[in-house]
Amino acid sequence: MDHESRIHIGFLIFEGFPMACLTSMIEPLRAANEIANQPAFAWTLIGEKKGRVMSSAQVAFEATQSLAEADDLDSLFLLSSPTERFADTQKSPAALRSLARHGVTLGSISGGVFPLVRAGIVRRQPVSVHWCYEAAFRAEFPDVDARSDVIVASARLQTVSGAAAAFDLALRLVEGQLGRETAHEVACWFQHPSMRGEGVRQKVPVAQAPHTGDDLPDLVLRAVDIFASRISDAVTVAEVARKTGVTPRQIERAFKAATGQSPTHYYRAMRMKAARQLVIYSGDAIADIAAAVGYGSSVPLVSHYKAAFGVTPQRDRRRANQFRVDANKPVPSI
Repeated sequence: MDHESRIHIGFLIFEGFPMACLTSMIEPLRAANEIANQPAFAWTLIGEKKGRVMSSAQVAFEATQSLAEADDLDSLFLLSSPTERFADTQKSPAALRSLARHGVTLGSISGGVFPLVRAGIVRRQPVSVHWCYEAAFRAEFPDVDARSDVIVASARLQTVSGAAAAFDLALRLVEGQLGRETAHEVACWFQHPSMRGEGVRQKVPVAQAPHTGDDLPDLVLRAVDIFASRISDAVTVAEVARKTGVTPRQIERAFKAATGQSPTHYYRAMRMKAARQLVIYSGDAIADIAAAVGYGSSVPLVSHYKAAFGVTPQRDRRRANQFRVDANKPVPSI
């Protein structure tokens, strides 16, 4: 295969980027090259500046090219934690936009969607956002179409929710470049059960239960969807019952049977998870976070937050910020 037909992918890595997201995309491409016995794919690690970049796993990687000098790329994927920002807030986003204008497909994996959107790359296009970051993302970018699909991709913008989704996207690239049989063989090399595409929703853990929503009965799933849509505008169990066409007692029984807890406590756990995203991944005032998750003041939020996580939101934020700056350690990313 000649140089012109090779696909060259850049990975723009920030301090604290999730290592699994990088290796989950590179390894299937590397395997595809070996199986096809041709350099169908090439990749380059890129930093805002050249040099050593520490991953979330405290394993260092070498960015051999700076963003300013990046060229000869077909695609460029951003990998970061949600809190990372460009050091040069003018030149670096401008370099990304220049690459896009010159035909480079831009994208992100997991938390990389945050700096991607901050760079002004995303306009009306939908993007994939990991459920763990959804509340923080919607708070910062209320006008962006955030999707819960594992992959949201177009010809010019490709976003995926996490490491497993990055593997799926890599398999799609292999299929497009080398055919379905090679993609299937790559998947088998890694015992990857199936190649997910667009329209597949993320698996989200059920509050206080060791399984995902796949296991929940239909009534509970419908109630959970209503709860999820009303995080900032609190809804009562009676309202949910009316919307689902059952009695509050039926909702109570269904939740107890499926999750071991009442719908009220389940809903509170959802709101606390959203609150914790905002505490850790945003700079919003605690009173504003309380309003964002449906509380009239910060007092009940602080009480429920401490009951859920064993620490007040103020102390949780201080811990997270200390972790960011202590020895330049990043907040763990997905």
